[in-house]
Amino acid sequence: MNTLFKPLAVALALLATSAQAETIGEVSTVFKLLGPNHKIVVEAFDDPKVEGVTCYLSRAKTGGIKGGLGLAEDRAEASIACRQVGPIRFLEELEDGEEVFKERTSLVFKTMQVVRFFDQKRNTLVYMVYSDRIIEGSPQNSVTAIPILPWPKAAN
Repeated sequence: MNTLFKPLAVALALLATSAQAETIGEVSTVFKLLGPNHKIVVEAFDDPKVEGVTCYLSRAKTGGIKGGLGLAEDRAEASIACRQVGPIRFLEELEDGEEVFKERTSLVFKTMQVVRFFDQKRNTLVYMVYSDRIIEGSPQNSVTAIPILPWPKAAN
Protein backbone atom coordinates (compact mmCIF):
# COMPACT_ATOMS: atom_id res chain seq x y z
CA MET A 1 0.00 0.00 0.00
CA ASN A 2 1.27 3.46 -0.84
CA THR A 3 2.57 5.25 2.29
CA LEU A 4 0.41 8.25 1.38
CA PHE A 5 -2.77 6.19 1.80
CA LYS A 6 -1.85 4.40 5.08
CA PRO A 7 -2.97 7.28 7.37
CA LEU A 8 -6.25 7.50 5.44
CA ALA A 9 -6.83 3.75 5.81
CA VAL A 10 -6.17 3.94 9.57
CA ALA A 11 -8.57 6.90 9.95
CA LEU A 12 -11.31 5.06 8.05
CA ALA A 13 -10.82 1.95 10.19
CA LEU A 14 -11.20 4.03 13.37
CA LEU A 15 -14.37 5.65 12.06
CA ALA A 16 -15.84 2.24 11.33
CA THR A 17 -15.85 1.36 15.05
CA SER A 18 -18.67 3.84 15.76
CA ALA A 19 -22.21 2.95 14.78
CA GLN A 20 -23.92 4.56 11.81
CA ALA A 21 -27.38 6.08 12.40
CA GLU A 22 -30.48 5.46 10.34
CA THR A 23 -33.07 8.25 10.23
CA ILE A 24 -36.41 7.00 11.57
CA GLY A 25 -38.33 10.29 11.25
CA GLU A 26 -38.29 14.03 11.80
CA VAL A 27 -40.58 16.92 12.64
CA SER A 28 -40.17 20.61 11.77
CA THR A 29 -39.99 22.99 14.71
CA VAL A 30 -39.36 26.34 12.95
CA PHE A 31 -40.24 27.26 9.36
CA LYS A 32 -37.37 28.80 7.41
CA LEU A 33 -38.12 30.67 4.18
CA LEU A 34 -34.60 29.99 2.87
CA GLY A 35 -33.02 26.61 3.46
CA PRO A 36 -34.40 23.65 5.41
CA ASN A 37 -36.56 24.13 8.50
CA HIS A 38 -35.19 23.67 12.01
CA LYS A 39 -36.23 20.17 13.07
CA ILE A 40 -36.00 17.36 15.55
CA VAL A 41 -34.64 14.14 14.05
CA VAL A 42 -35.08 10.63 15.45
CA GLU A 43 -32.28 8.24 14.48
CA ALA A 44 -31.60 4.59 15.33
CA PHE A 45 -28.29 2.78 15.59
CA ASP A 46 -27.20 -0.66 16.77
CA ASP A 47 -24.42 -0.99 19.33
CA PRO A 48 -21.42 -2.21 17.30
CA LYS A 49 -20.09 -4.42 20.15
CA VAL A 50 -23.36 -5.63 21.70
CA GLU A 51 -25.66 -7.69 19.51
CA GLY A 52 -29.35 -7.31 20.41
CA VAL A 53 -29.27 -3.61 21.41
CA THR A 54 -30.68 -0.71 19.38
CA CYS A 55 -30.55 2.92 20.54
CA TYR A 56 -32.91 5.69 19.46
CA LEU A 57 -31.53 9.21 19.53
CA SER A 58 -33.68 12.34 19.29
CA ARG A 59 -31.81 15.58 18.58
CA ALA A 60 -32.17 19.07 17.14
CA LYS A 61 -30.91 19.93 13.65
CA THR A 62 -30.46 23.56 12.72
CA GLY A 63 -31.94 24.63 9.40
CA GLY A 64 -31.83 27.83 7.42
CA ILE A 65 -29.14 28.69 4.93
CA LYS A 66 -26.27 27.85 7.32
CA GLY A 67 -27.90 24.55 8.28
CA GLY A 68 -28.48 23.62 4.65
CA LEU A 69 -24.81 24.26 3.87
CA GLY A 70 -23.59 22.35 6.96
CA LEU A 71 -22.19 25.52 8.57
CA ALA A 72 -24.64 25.86 11.48
CA GLU A 73 -24.06 24.59 15.01
CA ASP A 74 -26.78 22.23 16.29
CA ARG A 75 -28.05 22.60 19.85
CA ALA A 76 -26.61 20.38 22.58
CA GLU A 77 -29.97 18.95 23.70
CA ALA A 78 -30.62 15.29 22.90
CA SER A 79 -32.57 12.37 24.27
CA ILE A 80 -31.73 8.66 24.09
CA ALA A 81 -33.65 5.42 24.60
CA CYS A 82 -31.92 2.07 24.10
CA ARG A 83 -33.79 -1.23 24.01
CA GLN A 84 -33.06 -4.93 23.91
CA VAL A 85 -34.29 -6.09 20.49
CA GLY A 86 -32.96 -9.65 20.59
CA PRO A 87 -30.70 -11.92 22.60
CA ILE A 88 -27.82 -9.83 24.00
CA ARG A 89 -24.36 -11.06 23.09
CA PHE A 90 -21.07 -9.23 23.61
CA LEU A 91 -19.11 -9.34 20.34
CA GLU A 92 -15.94 -7.91 21.92
CA GLU A 93 -14.75 -6.93 25.38
CA LEU A 94 -16.44 -3.73 26.57
CA GLU A 95 -14.72 -0.68 28.07
CA ASP A 96 -16.58 1.66 30.43
CA GLY A 97 -17.22 5.02 28.80
CA GLU A 98 -16.54 3.60 25.35
CA GLU A 99 -17.93 5.65 22.46
CA VAL A 100 -20.57 3.76 20.46
CA PHE A 101 -21.88 6.64 18.34
CA LYS A 102 -20.49 10.04 17.34
CA GLU A 103 -21.81 12.70 15.00
CA ARG A 104 -20.51 16.14 14.11
CA THR A 105 -22.94 18.89 15.19
CA SER A 106 -21.00 21.91 13.92
CA LEU A 107 -18.60 22.57 11.10
CA VAL A 108 -15.47 21.81 13.11
CA PHE A 109 -15.42 21.74 16.91
CA LYS A 110 -18.67 20.24 18.28
CA THR A 111 -19.81 16.61 18.38
CA MET A 112 -22.64 14.61 19.90
CA GLN A 113 -21.53 11.32 21.39
CA VAL A 114 -23.12 8.23 22.92
CA VAL A 115 -21.01 6.27 25.39
CA ARG A 116 -21.69 2.92 27.05
CA PHE A 117 -21.09 1.65 30.58
CA PHE A 118 -21.63 -1.86 31.94
CA ASP A 119 -23.08 -1.98 35.46
CA GLN A 120 -21.92 -5.49 36.28
CA LYS A 121 -23.49 -5.49 39.77
CA ARG A 122 -26.97 -4.98 38.26
CA ASN A 123 -26.24 -6.76 34.95
CA THR A 124 -27.27 -3.64 33.07
CA LEU A 125 -25.96 -1.68 30.07
CA VAL A 126 -26.11 2.11 30.52
CA TYR A 127 -25.93 4.53 27.57
CA MET A 128 -25.42 8.31 27.85
CA VAL A 129 -25.63 10.98 25.14
CA TYR A 130 -23.84 14.31 25.51
CA SER A 131 -22.34 17.07 23.40
CA ASP A 132 -18.78 18.32 23.59
CA ARG A 133 -16.48 20.91 22.10
CA ILE A 134 -12.72 21.11 21.98
CA ILE A 135 -12.73 24.02 24.47
CA GLU A 136 -15.99 23.70 26.42
CA GLY A 137 -18.65 20.99 26.35
CA SER A 138 -22.19 21.00 27.68
CA PRO A 139 -23.38 19.35 30.89
CA GLN A 140 -26.72 18.58 29.23
CA ASN A 141 -27.11 14.84 28.81
CA SER A 142 -29.58 12.01 28.71
CA VAL A 143 -29.19 8.46 29.99
CA THR A 144 -30.94 5.15 29.42
CA ALA A 145 -30.39 1.66 30.86
CA ILE A 146 -31.06 -1.87 29.61
CA PRO A 147 -31.20 -4.76 32.08
CA ILE A 148 -29.74 -7.82 30.36
CA LEU A 149 -32.55 -10.36 30.43
CA PRO A 150 -33.04 -13.76 28.80
CA TRP A 151 -34.65 -13.43 25.39
CA PRO A 152 -37.71 -15.67 24.80
CA LYS A 153 -37.26 -18.30 22.11
CA ALA A 154 -39.53 -17.95 19.07
CA ALA A 155 -42.56 -20.24 19.04
CA ASN A 156 -42.69 -22.72 16.15
